[in-house]
Amino acid sequence: MTPLERVPDVSTFDLIATGPEDGQQQRVRLATDGYVIVGRSDVAGLSAGWEPALSREHVRVEVVDQIPRVARLPNAANPVFHNGEPSDEFTLAPGGSFAIGETQFRLVEHADADSSQASRVVEEVRFESSQLRNIRFSDADKRIEVLTHLPSVIQRTRTDDEFFQTVVDLLLAGIPSAEAVAIVEPGSELAVVRHWQRRNETRGEVRPSTRLVRDAVTSSRASILHVWEAERAVDDQYTATAGFNWAFCTPVSVPGELPRGLYVAGEHEVSVGTATASGRGAALQADVRFTELVAEIVSSLRRLSSLERQQAGLRQFFAPPILEALGEDLDTALLEPRECEVAVLFCDLRGFSQRAESQENNLPGLLNRVSQALGVMTEQILRFGGVTGDFQGDAALGFWGWPFASENASLDACRAALGIRAAFEAEASVEGSPLAGFEMGIGIAYGRAVAGKIGTAEQVKVTVFGPVVNLASRLESMTTQLRVPILIDEPTAELIRAKLPRNEGRVRKLARVLPVGMERPVTVSELLPSESDYPLLTDEQISRYEEGVDHFIAGNWDAAWQCLHEMPAGDRAQDFLAMPIVQSSRRAPADWDGVLRLARK
Repeated sequence: MTPLERVPDVSTFDLIATGPEDGQQQRVRLATDGYVIVGRSDVAGLSAGWEPALSREHVRVEVVDQIPRVARLPNAANPVFHNGEPSDEFTLAPGGSFAIGETQFRLVEHADADSSQASRVVEEVRFESSQLRNIRFSDADKRIEVLTHLPSVIQRTRTDDEFFQTVVDLLLAGIPSAEAVAIVEPGSELAVVRHWQRRNETRGEVRPSTRLVRDAVTSSRASILHVWEAERAVDDQYTATAGFNWAFCTPVSVPGELPRGLYVAGEHEVSVGTATASGRGAALQADVRFTELVAEIVSSLRRLSSLERQQAGLRQFFAPPILEALGEDLDTALLEPRECEVAVLFCDLRGFSQRAESQENNLPGLLNRVSQALGVMTEQILRFGGVTGDFQGDAALGFWGWPFASENASLDACRAALGIRAAFEAEASVEGSPLAGFEMGIGIAYGRAVAGKIGTAEQVKVTVFGPVVNLASRLESMTTQLRVPILIDEPTAELIRAKLPRNEGRVRKLARVLPVGMERPVTVSELLPSESDYPLLTDEQISRYEEGVDHFIAGNWDAAWQCLHEMPAGDRAQDFLAMPIVQSSRRAPADWDGVLRLARK
């Protein structure tokens, strides 16, 4: 409903904080011309300690001249969302709300009980599905029209607020006898109203019966109808909203979401004992049946929306064959973190920092170029069945061997690396290309790690942990020192030599090194395109180079120099070994153990 410009003339208000999990609810009273601080601090007037997006002191809610005002405090780290937009200052009317992180803060008029009217339930009806199955609608055409348009109207909504407000409006249109409709949740104290609408807004907000909501949504999980008579002794377990003499609540069940209910209330006369009989009682049963149909449609649409969000989120991480194997129901048990053998690819843009400094006046343009570069990396990772992990600035992480084990994990990782190299080289010479001038370095390692998903049912992030990830990152950083685009570790090199056809790619052993901060030396090799794609180095030259590397490791540096000297001038990898050979006059040090110790990462 549309917030009012000024709240009714009441003395106090309540501010209710509700988190995403059961039991996460706090309520504080706002006195007229008083204020409360909302935050995570214990000294805050309303402390929602479950919400990580809250600062210690985040907002100030103040009542000035009967108008509640909300102001974001200067030290608050995260935005405050009001009506779907970030806002630093705004006013609230009863029923209005704002959100910080996943916690909603709603303003209501203060009430000592669950209702402003003293009333007592005189009839309660619990409906079984079988009871309502054969109920006939007296105005079937109108109701069918509402149900027919419900999915298309709801699917056009962009936010949860719009979704549920649309449901409320459609229910009110489909039940002419209803005075008010609300989306409700069982609260720790009072029922929480998420969205509401009534035909006559001047008669105040909807305050649903706490017992009715709890019984229908939590206990029975079935539609329950209450009929009451006013002007009786107060019993706050059976309370009702002013002006209403009947109400029913129908639960909406959606996996992964808080339990909710559709609350419908009216004020037409219903005689005691007739709620399940003919006349108005039969009409009420038809209203309940109609609401249950709406609840079923809402539940299905919410589940579909959740599935679509999951699939959209997973598409950026998983190749289509993996998504297909996970199935339409997304068996997320397969995505749980576990230890497995993986091949890890780490790809980074070279020279990004210098470009960022030189293009500081056009950072959006630079960001667009980097995004397209990351897109090339992601495309190739997914093309060869990999999983995209974290993006770290101008770098991308991909891995193979999870969620399904694969004997070809290293092969696919190397194919993706060659695809990335080819894409960058193809664009490097194209004038005006966003990738022109960019170079990349890639490191690939194979080993045991823990891989899996973290996050929620609606937002999934996948990652991989372990020494093999650190090694892949180190190999990528070493590409600048060894002057090659792609470096792989020894297990990967052995597999590529055995299984990758030479018309797809080749391997050249480069050196045995000890990276900074590591205790064990590693034999590193270069992954090269096929001879037809990279004729600068022939297969014979690669064989001769590796002979030189073996001489170098054995300490026969003069023979190593002879082999390296036969390489073409355009091959820069030879410089890495040639430099220490020349500096030592082609003689290995007396304590030479075959390992070059790197001085930097």
